[in-house]
Amino acid sequence: MALPAAAGCDAPAPAAHAAPPAEYLGVATRLLDGDLVDFEVAMRGAGGAEAVSRYAECAAAQYTLIRGYGFARHVRTLTEEEGGIWRADAVYTISAALPEGLRTIDAEVTVAQCAQAGIPTV
Repeated sequence: MALPAAAGCDAPAPAAHAAPPAEYLGVATRLLDGDLVDFEVAMRGAGGAEAVSRYAECAAAQYTLIRGYGFARHVRTLTEEEGGIWRADAVYTISAALPEGLRTIDAEVTVAQCAQAGIPTV
């Protein structure tokens, strides 16, 4: 004897697995020349190059404030992923006045945005 199919009953959807939270693995800062600074950051669970680049930007903004400056200009960022760990090697110039260029950051504003987003700084 066949049972009638239950109308509107679907199999339960599999439980969604949330991605683990990003783990910030630290910042290494190196003064290259005067106002040129290199930031090397690493994180697990970054989800991509954009997230680890943002972590480097947050570190650069805080470092800029620590050194008594208000602005930074992005020079370049190299990113790579290996074994689930994303790394960024970013270079910024820091200055008291707003530097020329298209990729400048106001350090105070950026540090506040990083805090709101839960991204640690130096």
